Amino acid sequence: MEPDIKDILKDAETVAIIGCSNNKYRTSYHIASYLQEQGFNIIPIHPEYDEVLGENTYASIKDLPGETTVDIVDIFRDPAHTAEMVDEIIEWSNKAGQKPVVWTQLGVSSEEAKEKAANAGLSYVEEKCLMVEHKRLKS
Repeated sequence: MEPDIKDILKDAETVAIIGCSNNKYRTSYHIASYLQEQGFNIIPIHPEYDEVLGENTYASIKDLPGETTVDIVDIFRDPAHTAEMVDEIIEWSNKAGQKPVVWTQLGVSSEEAKEKAANAGLSYVEEKCLMVEHKRLKS
């Protein structure tokens, strides 16, 4: 059963965005910008950038400082890499003692990733746009 999106978004403060681009024409940049404007703390995750939207960018979620709290990990990667990203989230989650929601954007989910998240006790939202869902709940 999919977690309640309303509850997730009501309680979330920090969103780590795997695959967050610094190109303003990319969907991940647009959504990160929207979330930031709505008051969310964003943590861009991308190995090619030092900064996105004025925020320090990390090469991998595994590189986040230990004291960093993450409520949602939003994945913008090809579905062929989603299970690998979930493995990294699980590794970080176990080290940090946190259980963030794994959120996969449209066209990003995979059954393997979903199973891995479930086996690790992580909530998993599949095939939904975080920005669209947030806007829908605001109206």
